Amino acid sequence: MFDEADLSEDAFLGGRLRIAQPRHGYRAAMDSVLLAAAVPARAGESVLELGCGAGVASLCLGHRVPGLRLAGLELQPAYAALARRNAAVNGQDLDVLDGDLAKMPAGLRERSFDHVIANPPYFPAGTGTPAADGGRETAQREATPLGLWIGVALRRLRPGGILTLIQATERLPELLTGLGAGAGSVTVLPIASRAWREANRVILRARKGGRGAFRLAAPFVLHDGDAHLRDGDDYSAAARAILRDGGAFDL
Repeated sequence: MFDEADLSEDAFLGGRLRIAQPRHGYRAAMDSVLLAAAVPARAGESVLELGCGAGVASLCLGHRVPGLRLAGLELQPAYAALARRNAAVNGQDLDVLDGDLAKMPAGLRERSFDHVIANPPYFPAGTGTPAADGGRETAQREATPLGLWIGVALRRLRPGGILTLIQATERLPELLTGLGAGAGSVTVLPIASRAWREANRVILRARKGGRGAFRLAAPFVLHDGDAHLRDGDDYSAAARAILRDGGAFDL
């Protein structure tokens, strides 16, 4: 577990959430908030987050949509403990289970969900320089293949349930391949830092058993202008509505 001296308390959604995170380990940031904003959940529905870390995505979603039944699965016990702590501090119910998605705990194998969400590691195994911190390395570099994340997610969804993922753009072909014939009605939202830059993130949403046409949404642009021109952030109005005010994507 983390010592108190190793933790910082960070504000999300314009201070609406207070999240304890390790100062030097894996730290959730914008991607978790964007993931939560893409989930079309409604009060009373159930949501499972695979690899929930300190719980940021689930808690952002729970703040936006009160009345959800939230569950998380986390491989690293210290982060799972943080997720439970953060849920309690922010007055939310988040059922966090310790475990490996490749060896799904029995308590989850018996359940199905209206939504499954995930922010899988972006970097394939064997690429790049390993992170100095073991927790960050586990969170950011793939040990379980991306296709297995998708397969596990689909098995945990009820018929007609919705899978929502955020990933690096270059891995979009793997995401689509991993869906196979098990899901359709796919929407892909590219995320670009500025209007003139290529998207470096994508959000993918798919329905289990869906048969709707594939949709490629217009890119979501995070920052106004061609360059950073002032102190503080220069988020677009649409980005501020999500990152600061807890809004949702219109997909």
